[in-house]
Amino acid sequence: MTEPSYQPAERRPIRTRDLAASKLAAHWLAVRGVSANAISTAGMLAAIGGGAALAATSLDAPWTRLLWLAGAAGAQLRLLANMLDGMVAIESGRASPVGELFNEAPDRVSDAAMFIGLGYAAGGNPELGYLAALAAVFTAYVRAMAKVAGAPQDFGGPMAKPQRMLAVTVVSLYNAAAPSAWQPSWGPTSIALTVIAAGGLLTALLRLRRAAAYLRQAGR
Repeated sequence: MTEPSYQPAERRPIRTRDLAASKLAAHWLAVRGVSANAISTAGMLAAIGGGAALAATSLDAPWTRLLWLAGAAGAQLRLLANMLDGMVAIESGRASPVGELFNEAPDRVSDAAMFIGLGYAAGGNPELGYLAALAAVFTAYVRAMAKVAGAPQDFGGPMAKPQRMLAVTVVSLYNAAAPSAWQPSWGPTSIALTVIAAGGLLTALLRLRRAAAYLRQAGR
């Protein structure tokens, strides 16, 4: 029996997907038999590692700046895996019966790991970390429920996954490079979490409004 060909669902628009280097990487992985599900799992593990590194910055160890860099790397590797898993699935032409699960479930773990880790990081706030994680999960829930109701998948922002990871990356790189005097107890880390949480809630509300408008229009 031949394997079913992969039929791509609605995908998040990612400009770097069209880069020659991205296509080459996807082809390289596909011809070596690396599955899209394995890449999704690797992205989740990168996010968990990045979140753990961020949380460890609160220990005030000599290698704290390296931990901030590891947190930024975890955020970017998570995004890279999110881009490559779909590309590899298309390149290989094989569908996985659990592909949609691997496309969604690891992302929710990744968001929680990154934001809770950032909440426990130096200059962070655990409550804000949990709130940011909750807001991120809620935005994804709204997108998924809108799809079930018959609306198109909405990947719009202003604080969608790429923007959330950009915020984590920027604050991590700042904390890795800035002098200690520029890092007050309630400083860039807590501000970033506040922006992520507030932006995530706004994103969820905007997605709800757009989905409702589409469904009302379609029901006429």
